[in-house]
Amino acid sequence: MAPSAPAPSPSTARKRRDLTRFGLALLVLLLINFVGAIYFFRLDMTEEKRYTMSGATKTLLENLKQPVTVTVYLEGDFPPAFRRLQQSVRETLNEMQVYGGSNLHYVFVDPSAAGTEKARNEYYATLLKKGLRPTNLGANENGKRVEKIIFPWATVASGGKEQQVLLLRGNQAAPSDVRLNQSIEGLEYELASAIRRLSPGKRKRIGVLEGHGELNNAEAGDLIGSLQQYYDVFRVNLNQARPQDLKTLSAVIVAKPATAYSEPEKFKLDQFITQGGNALFFVDAMRVNLDSANRGGMLSFPLQLNLEDLLFKYGVRINPDLILDLNSGVIPMVTGLEGEKPKVEPMPWQFYPLINNFSQHPITRNLDAVYTKFVSSIDTVKAAGIRKTPLLFTSRYTRVLPSPVPVNLNDARLEPEQRLYKDQFKPVGYLLEGQFRSLYANRAQPGTSQYLPETPPLARPSKVLVLSDGDFVRSELDPKTGRPYRLGFDRLANTEFANREMVLNAVDYMLDESGLISVRSKQITLRPLDKLRVVEERRRWQLLNLVAPLVLLGLFGIVRAWRRKRRYASFN
Repeated sequence: MAPSAPAPSPSTARKRRDLTRFGLALLVLLLINFVGAIYFFRLDMTEEKRYTMSGATKTLLENLKQPVTVTVYLEGDFPPAFRRLQQSVRETLNEMQVYGGSNLHYVFVDPSAAGTEKARNEYYATLLKKGLRPTNLGANENGKRVEKIIFPWATVASGGKEQQVLLLRGNQAAPSDVRLNQSIEGLEYELASAIRRLSPGKRKRIGVLEGHGELNNAEAGDLIGSLQQYYDVFRVNLNQARPQDLKTLSAVIVAKPATAYSEPEKFKLDQFITQGGNALFFVDAMRVNLDSANRGGMLSFPLQLNLEDLLFKYGVRINPDLILDLNSGVIPMVTGLEGEKPKVEPMPWQFYPLINNFSQHPITRNLDAVYTKFVSSIDTVKAAGIRKTPLLFTSRYTRVLPSPVPVNLNDARLEPEQRLYKDQFKPVGYLLEGQFRSLYANRAQPGTSQYLPETPPLARPSKVLVLSDGDFVRSELDPKTGRPYRLGFDRLANTEFANREMVLNAVDYMLDESGLISVRSKQITLRPLDKLRVVEERRRWQLLNLVAPLVLLGLFGIVRAWRRKRRYASFN
């Protein structure tokens, strides 16, 4: 009988068990890494999903057909508030690179890193030639005012073309921390939108209507030029256009008409919209002549454009009135003489409301103030199946004057009576979405005896923007050169308002089938610390952060030594 093998000692059994556990743990780690290399996934544990790319952005980046390079001019030493914007840009690009792969590259550049002041100024001049304007943004850090001159821009280059991206957006009237947060919320959209515009693809066509005293090429110069960067833009005369010509357009813009549309022209416009075409109406409800208003005043009466019944059918009514707002722009007024020359000063003019109240729709979310002139209130009416979204509102100090309205530029010299401005938050712009019913349904087509059906066979949903101000899309002209300023620029206030940005957002919303514009709805909640408590309890928390880790480390060492001593003493 063979002797049985001796039983392993307790130390040997313990060693085998520890090695087995270690081997199993190592095997599990290797398996997790192997699965992770095959199946990509990321976990975003934040409440707002701030690090999660939208489906539209992922699709855009995964289908890049040529390399894209993003250059960010936000490198350098910044105060903490600005460093948050810098870090957010980096995090957004890191996330984009995950889906863009080898086709997406980015680099951060410090514009002030040149060795000499001359070289730095030359580099600044190069950036300025590209249209990258520096920003002097202030913030409060530890009770002190901190200011930093930065270039909050990025350039996106692809296929030999380049697109500038402003990273610091938001409402300039908001506190600096809120504006920075608004900028961070819009980073994904701004960068993804620039990449989309540089990606090769078929450009959509937009028609700017003419033939009724609409804005001429100079006045609509920046509007057309801005749209032409991303779309093919044409002037279209409805009187001469054929229905098949309109079918090639994705949208039409009605920009400040001055004379009435004929019924055949209105019919073409109606058929274009009810068959899936999109339209943007920037129209005045009242006729105002500034020359007459400057020569002793005038009475403003409704402007007959023959579009009232069409818009009424679609769900809105532009009222025959004018809005005065205490939050307003300025006009030049002669206030005296300087020697023999008249002294001209800008004076508040309540007929030029500055709109700074918006809905949370992607078109207007985090938008800066926009400039309006002689704007009217808008009401909604019943229209089955149409979703109506108000986009712009006046301030809480608003006054509505029904037709006829006296307009006299000399009124700008008078102090407004605040008690009269008791109306508030009047909507002046609406977005209409849905399947629009034709104004001519069950009626004869103008000029013929052919009746139209209740629902046209080519009926498709569409979008219509209505804003009761034709000047919203009119660029001021340089009096010396006659060339248009950027849309929204007020030379008296030397300020650029967000008219241009809103129009581009609206067109993107209407024509972007990928849904990328919905990324503008992204929201990141600010959770600021109580600044008073920070000052009062600063020493306490500093001591806690310094002492607590040392105490915990000491306790851990004591407990570990005690357990180790007890364990091996029992073993012996």
